[in-house]
Amino acid sequence: MPEDRAATTAGAPRRIVERPRGPGERTLAREMSARMARIYATRGVETTSDLDLGLSALLPPDALTGAGDAAGLLADAVAAGRSILFVGDFDADGATSSVLGVAALRAMGAARVDFIVPNRFEFGYGLTPEIVALALRMQPDVLVTVDNGISSIEGVRAARSAGVSVVITDHHLPGRELPAADAIVNPNLPNCTFASRNLAGVGVIFYVLSLVRARLRERGWFTERGIDAPNMADYLDLVALGTVADVVPLDRNNRILVQQGLRRIRAGRARPGIRALCEASGRATSTLTASDIGFALGPRLNAAGRLDDMSIGIRCLLANTLTEARSLATALEELNETRRAIQEQMTREAELAVVGIDVGPATKLGLCIYREGWHQGVVGIVAGRLKDRFSRPTIAFADAGVTAPDELRGSARSIAGVHIRDALDAIATRYPGLIQRFGGHAMAAGVSIRRIHLDRFADAFAAEIARWVTPEQIAGTVLSDGELETVELELSLADEISNGGPWGQGFPEPLFHGEFDIVNQRVVGERHLKLSLRSQSRLVDAIAFNQAPLPETTRVRIAYRLARNDYRDRATLQLVVEHLERLPAR
Repeated sequence: MPEDRAATTAGAPRRIVERPRGPGERTLAREMSARMARIYATRGVETTSDLDLGLSALLPPDALTGAGDAAGLLADAVAAGRSILFVGDFDADGATSSVLGVAALRAMGAARVDFIVPNRFEFGYGLTPEIVALALRMQPDVLVTVDNGISSIEGVRAARSAGVSVVITDHHLPGRELPAADAIVNPNLPNCTFASRNLAGVGVIFYVLSLVRARLRERGWFTERGIDAPNMADYLDLVALGTVADVVPLDRNNRILVQQGLRRIRAGRARPGIRALCEASGRATSTLTASDIGFALGPRLNAAGRLDDMSIGIRCLLANTLTEARSLATALEELNETRRAIQEQMTREAELAVVGIDVGPATKLGLCIYREGWHQGVVGIVAGRLKDRFSRPTIAFADAGVTAPDELRGSARSIAGVHIRDALDAIATRYPGLIQRFGGHAMAAGVSIRRIHLDRFADAFAAEIARWVTPEQIAGTVLSDGELETVELELSLADEISNGGPWGQGFPEPLFHGEFDIVNQRVVGERHLKLSLRSQSRLVDAIAFNQAPLPETTRVRIAYRLARNDYRDRATLQLVVEHLERLPAR
């Protein structure tokens, strides 16, 4: 998940490479500008129908394997007045999933529905037997996991032994054995034929609840009680937030979910909690983008789960009034500031630690970093920072805590070409007992090992990554959508690109490159570099985040995004620098 902006320059040399042109470019150019046609074609778009992001193009709920069984069980529970308890993960996806489940079922007339979210520092991840024991104090009849549960074999067994039904809704990759739940909904199950395997956890529960509403409507439930069936589209603000924050690939189906959620937020129809998060982060709801969610709203929501208790974030999103939501958003803002300070210190320590490791192109293609005292909730961000800087898969470890004093818990971040969850599975198979637990996705995963096995695991991890990629493949590259002509450096193109989204993982925001003369530079916000650049006779402003000044440099090659800078009510073009190389003066 994205947390703030990464540093502009990288620790490993990078090459700027233009994206190969796509086969649909010529067809698309008949109906849009040549520049946008090229951008879309390189992202797999072949016809304008692929860009239809209306709700009518959304994949149908009954196509999701297991969703019908889960919906039937939940509809029965609502009709019988049974107690339903949602068990969420402690990140933004888990939080939005929990809120969606509670809010939607309450709107459907469920009399007894609540949530519980485990404290990561006390209970760890997933529906563990310890979480089940905690949940049983609330006397649930049905447990519904959201954004977790696919690996919770022992936890599901404990719940069902206690007479509690279990519905698992998850999107993480399953292991060889599935838990014996009453119903499982996961687009990544081997037998699932759903056309989008990239649903976030919040997308999965959205589909299930859409079918619950349909089942209750078929029974005449809403008519008998004189209540309106909720419009499930009203919950798409939550789906957009959770989907973007979890950094799942934005295939067409996910882009529909995100775009429809953004439209509702921009139209002033966001729930109070999301409006409060926008206020706290200085973002206007009327112009909110997927990037704003990823780099502003998501980190503030995630801060609760990283440092404290995600229930703060859930209560913020469940708040009925803006006043109530604002007080909780303020608490999230304070936690996020604390998270930033911890993250910066840990990142500095991690970078110093890597200096002592040979990270040349022929060695250590996978990095493992650990330092005593690191914060367990922040290691994922540190791993992401090192992955970006050194262009190789990275795992950052922290102590598991008093509940498992001899254990380390790591967070892994990967690069294109390395499926990190499968790499961990291969290590677990090759070295039985080396890994305690693991799970995740292609680009991010969690893993637990014993402290005494750290060195052995680090060697095994480096060796496994070497089986996936060569030193040449791991060399960092920056994918560009080409060079812009000077006449194209206009606010109108920035707006056209912004309106052409949503952009995100798997459907990246356009990035361009070019060479510029530096006219002026100054540090703003203590750590960001504000630049005035010249392209031929045109002057343009640029911002390079977390970039030190460039002494004795008069010319640079940069990779950049086009952005609108609304400063003092005057809109101007600004280049957001993602990569920077110093060039010799002409």
